[in-house]
Amino acid sequence: MSTSLKRRHLIAMATALAIAAPGLAFAQVAKPKVAGIYTVPFEQQWAGRIHKALKAAEARGEIEYKATENVSNADYERVMREYATAGNNLIVGEAFAVEAAARKVAKDFPKTSFLMGSSGKPVQPNFSVFDNYIQEPAYLSGMIAGGVTKTNKIGLVGGFPIPEVNRLMNAFMAGAKETNPKVEFTVSFINSWFDPPKAKEAAFAMIDKGADVMYAERFGVSDAAKEKGKLAIGNVINTQAQYPDTVVSSALWNMEPSIDIAVKAVKEGKFKGEDYGPYSMMKYKGSELAPLGTFEKKIPADIVTKVRAKEKDILAGKFTVKVDDGAPKSSK
Repeated sequence: MSTSLKRRHLIAMATALAIAAPGLAFAQVAKPKVAGIYTVPFEQQWAGRIHKALKAAEARGEIEYKATENVSNADYERVMREYATAGNNLIVGEAFAVEAAARKVAKDFPKTSFLMGSSGKPVQPNFSVFDNYIQEPAYLSGMIAGGVTKTNKIGLVGGFPIPEVNRLMNAFMAGAKETNPKVEFTVSFINSWFDPPKAKEAAFAMIDKGADVMYAERFGVSDAAKEKGKLAIGNVINTQAQYPDTVVSSALWNMEPSIDIAVKAVKEGKFKGEDYGPYSMMKYKGSELAPLGTFEKKIPADIVTKVRAKEKDILAGKFTVKVDDGAPKSSK
């Protein structure tokens, strides 16, 4: 075999190995450069939890971190490409409204690792997906809501009826039904991820029709509940400090487990396309029911006992919260 043929043969073999074993395409990185891209401001609860986890990794000196907020869907692909071209090792963001574009960028930059919020599946070698699988604490918070409502009417205001939102609302409603079979629900979506005034108006409408507990999937709902002297259940973050007499509890999302696993994989050159969704579950400490705090003594003792027992069963694997991604519906 001639030298040129041998060279071509070796190149072909190396290419085949890279395709067969995607992890081989990544080099080990002592301190990864990480970029965050968000379509909403950092203060929005979903983006805020991811930003918080990445800032914590930065504070520990594990990564270099840059981020851009309020990126429009039209500009998302451009920003992704700019960060990838700049040599960032890991790009974290959201692909919900830009799935095709985001996946195309990942394909064009096979040696860059991507961890994107997505309703779709991961793609080898470098496109991983995640989601806030916090249906377990959402169920527990629903149990509390069912136990504190006086009118047996609960309102739920969400952003969009997508799986990531639907599963939380459905889990919340199932939990409320467990402690109060008589409870009725009114469900509304504002078709925005960040429009507090619109969410507030939707909540007012439900309160005017008798709802005395509100599920605050979006910012603005707790403000309405506070103004009307009603109660609210938070989502993703704990806002009881801002609403001590309004927010009873919250289903908290902790993105740290997912971020830490992704960063470790990038450092070791072992990043691959996988689903990080399960790392948001309670057994990985990716979610939890917020401390009852100011409502510790205000919630009926029997309800607290039931919630703690259910929480224990979830962690022990004795109870599984159903994942229902279908659009939640108001009671008839």
